[in-house]
Amino acid sequence: MKKLLPIICLILLSGPAFSQAVYEEERYVAETDPLALAKIKQWQGLKFGLLMHWGAYSQWGIVESWSLCPEEYGWCERTKGSNPQDYNTYKQEYENLALTFNPVKFNPEKWAKAARAAGMRYMVFTTKHHDGFTMFDSKYTDYKVTGSKSLFANHPKANITKEIFDAFRQQDLWTGAYFSKPDWHSEYYWDPYYPPRDRNVNYEPEANPEKWQKFTDYTHNQILELMTDYGKVDILWLDGGWVAKTPKGEITDWYSGQLGDNNKNGYIKHRIVNQDIKMDELVEKARKKQPGLIVVDRAVHGKNQNYLTPENRVPEKPLPFPWESPMISGGGWSHTFNAKYMSGHKAIHLLVDIVTKGGNLLLNIAPGPDGTWQQGAYDLLEEYANWMEVNSEGIYETHALAPYKEDKVAITQKPDGTTYFFYMADENEKVMPSEITVKSLQPDAKASVSLLGKGKLKWRKSDKGFVVTIPEKWRKDPPADYVWTIKVSALK
Repeated sequence: MKKLLPIICLILLSGPAFSQAVYEEERYVAETDPLALAKIKQWQGLKFGLLMHWGAYSQWGIVESWSLCPEEYGWCERTKGSNPQDYNTYKQEYENLALTFNPVKFNPEKWAKAARAAGMRYMVFTTKHHDGFTMFDSKYTDYKVTGSKSLFANHPKANITKEIFDAFRQQDLWTGAYFSKPDWHSEYYWDPYYPPRDRNVNYEPEANPEKWQKFTDYTHNQILELMTDYGKVDILWLDGGWVAKTPKGEITDWYSGQLGDNNKNGYIKHRIVNQDIKMDELVEKARKKQPGLIVVDRAVHGKNQNYLTPENRVPEKPLPFPWESPMISGGGWSHTFNAKYMSGHKAIHLLVDIVTKGGNLLLNIAPGPDGTWQQGAYDLLEEYANWMEVNSEGIYETHALAPYKEDKVAITQKPDGTTYFFYMADENEKVMPSEITVKSLQPDAKASVSLLGKGKLKWRKSDKGFVVTIPEKWRKDPPADYVWTIKVSALK
């Protein structure tokens, strides 16, 4: 059972259907590279980032890549194309989307300005998803946005990744390259001689070492292109955690079983295959190009997973290592027609909940096939912008502080001891309470206590905590919507 547990964890961490793993139980291996360690520390202070899933699949408004995979999950059923019941026809038509992808309204400068105004400080863009379609001008494939038959190839902004990175750097955001390790278009991963069985390589790498080496070289070459030709890259965000070196003799074929509440469907259905892509070597080469590069080899236990990424969920408690929650803002990870975006109340509470537990929020927005964001995305970012204009100092460069949350009050602290108490209002709570109580922490006798966006507050001791009084004139005129922040200059 001891040997089985790490593999079960890997299964749980390896795909959208099973991404809600118990990250609190996950092991973490600290980085040793001093430049990367310093960079990770800086990244933890940024707190709020943007994730963008975008590719030719946006034309169909479907889940990115996964409908190509012959695993029976309801969230990736084939529904588009002329004959979705025939896999080969579907795959051909899916891949032909590369020929009609033409996002002529692409304007990354507008996105970057909206992200910056919203308080985002870094971004991660899908340079290549599992389907293998590259959103950059790779010289190692013609299955790319700048391909010889692409409608968009001659557009002045055809090299989409470069344009996005440049635009976001202009707004002083860090850049991150999402890159899928599996590649379902590559003949060296899914050999066309064999039908694909599941998400894994469809041949045995150890029995075909030359072919697997070609895939390893292909992957290294594409990542090094991104590290060489696209300016400063701060984060290499690798997906497809099943592409990893796996110890022999543990699980080599199908595993099916009930794994408690984390497996709502009651089954797990894919193989564990040893797919050693020489990650240590790759990271060393990448950091020669980008010193201090943060590497996130998602769901692969080891030194190359510089921070963990509990996907589309927030841990119940602070975690003892660097972490980030990638979250869907509306629709799905990829473009969804007429997507409904989360409310401002939910969005602000989400950010505060994550930050006060010591994590970062990576909020996903999916561009459409014409190269635009939906208005709902801009409206949501404006909600963040309005709130952050008043409260951002309690977000950036802070860490979690026990007891983290009391009733409706969440807590963060800066290294200098300045502490922030976020009163998280109920959805219909528009008027501030006359008093707000904190039970377990107390200001220093000479501390300054204030309400961000308004001014100083009167306070009094209460056992081990304190009570602040909100002036009547401020109660009906709060400084911001959804969450109100009390700042204490020093604790007792």
